[in-house]
Amino acid sequence: MYDILNSINAPADVKRLSAAELKQLASEMREALFNRLTKIGGHFGPNFGMVEATIALHYVFDSPADKFVFDVSHQSYPHKLLTGRKNGYIVDECFGEDSGYTNPEESGHDFFNVGHTSTSIALALGLAKARDLKNDTENVIAVIGDGSLSGGEAMEALNAAGELKTNFIIIVNDNEIAIAENHGGLYRNLSELRDTKGAASANIFRSFGLDYIYEENGNDIQSMIAMFKKVKNIDHPVVLHIHTKKGLGYELAEKNKEAWHWTMPFDRETGKPKFSFGDAESYTGLTINYIMKKAKEDERFVVVTPAMPGAIGLMPEQRAELGDQYMDVGIAEEAAVAIASGIAKNGAKPLVVTNMTFIQRAYDQISQDVCINNNSVTIVLNFASCYGLTDVTHLGIFGLAAFSNIPNLVVLAPTSKEEYLNMLSWSVDQTEHPVMILIPGNEVTSRPADTDFSEINKYKVEKAGEKIAILALGDFYPKGEALACALQEKLNITPTLINPRFASGVDEELLTKLKADHNIVITLEDGILEGGFGQKIASFYGKDCMKVLNYGLNKEFYDRYDPEELLRSLGMTAEQIVEDVKKLI
Repeated sequence: MYDILNSINAPADVKRLSAAELKQLASEMREALFNRLTKIGGHFGPNFGMVEATIALHYVFDSPADKFVFDVSHQSYPHKLLTGRKNGYIVDECFGEDSGYTNPEESGHDFFNVGHTSTSIALALGLAKARDLKNDTENVIAVIGDGSLSGGEAMEALNAAGELKTNFIIIVNDNEIAIAENHGGLYRNLSELRDTKGAASANIFRSFGLDYIYEENGNDIQSMIAMFKKVKNIDHPVVLHIHTKKGLGYELAEKNKEAWHWTMPFDRETGKPKFSFGDAESYTGLTINYIMKKAKEDERFVVVTPAMPGAIGLMPEQRAELGDQYMDVGIAEEAAVAIASGIAKNGAKPLVVTNMTFIQRAYDQISQDVCINNNSVTIVLNFASCYGLTDVTHLGIFGLAAFSNIPNLVVLAPTSKEEYLNMLSWSVDQTEHPVMILIPGNEVTSRPADTDFSEINKYKVEKAGEKIAILALGDFYPKGEALACALQEKLNITPTLINPRFASGVDEELLTKLKADHNIVITLEDGILEGGFGQKIASFYGKDCMKVLNYGLNKEFYDRYDPEELLRSLGMTAEQIVEDVKKLI
């Protein structure tokens, strides 16, 4: 099955192949991609669409002397297949050897561990600058696509590249879609350039001072080889605009590009997932139901997303139904947050939705444009949990510490579906505070909840007890319940169980009352400890005799971990915490 691919151990092996063999190699590479993706899932469409261009890159250029930087690097699987890492795709037992993103620890052919968008042009420009300072002569190539051009960093880097006077090659992989559909005037221009085969009078790349070449046949190896030969060792910056088909080689992916951007393990014949979550409730489903109902009831309500409607599962038909009450600003978190601040300032009700790992790029806008102005923007974040995305590039565990210390921002950590929906409803309608809500990372739970959260930093005592108080934040509340049971069973202590709800502040009145009949406080949080919720509690009791035990994650870049194993290694099971309590008493 892999006759030619098995002979490729380094890019030099690609250069000796005939045109017919290169075409066969492309077919075998897609089979290798199928082998991995049908079994463990991953980024499908971006990689299937980049096979031919990647073969041509390695046929013409000389990696790693010539340096390739892949944006997001979710389209780097073909690159890995040709740079000594094919076993991660064709040998099932070796799947774990490949991270799914470029990774310098895996290979000298990778220069950055990258998983966020719009970075490749700037990173590659830095490589080119260092090359020039050292008087070296290698080619530096940035690959960008899947909507990433709409990110501010990409625009800033294009602007900087316009002043470069040496070799710099930017490949714009135009497959006509981001994760969902593209939005914005930039993509209108790309469409005009495609329609005119690169001859449109309006050309955003030339406006930045960059040379420009268009290639319609981005999935034709020989066309790509000819283009790359033309620009190899070029003495100025150039944009190569190539038109490709996302998901090429699998009809289902070609027809439904959004659904096949990333996939769970699936059956190749039917395209259906191998694993089913059944009809169980999900927080994304609850969010969609709220959004659709709210939009019908309130014409001032609007959803704003930086190209991430999938963060809460908002499908094309629902986006169409929302009409003007839905706004996708492209992959541009900074703009999404600032636009939402303007919406709130002028009397409408914005709800920003994305993933925690991506909102990090808008820290400044949340602080400056929203919180200094105290505008009532609601930001809902998915995968803000150790149970969410586990790749080192997509961790959501840092957000709680990062954002809960911005003045004026109310960070809410719901513990159940009722509490989540009530918090969401309260936040969207109130006009006093900017609010960030962390979607729980565990299964949907159900408990009665308050409907009004206007008394900021007011914790809720769910079960009154003595001696030990457990403050279990957000989706770690069930761990607090389990710990309470364990303390009762093992130590015959009935602890006080508290649902803090507010991750961004301290309930000084309640914490002061605990001093009367408690001598140990335990905090549980789904995020890093440093700068997090637990340290706020420990700081409050700093001058007192109260003993405080904080449980959370270390300030560390974890990668592809098993959540339960990680928490056990950090001593966070109920049994381990009981042992810690024994030592104190």
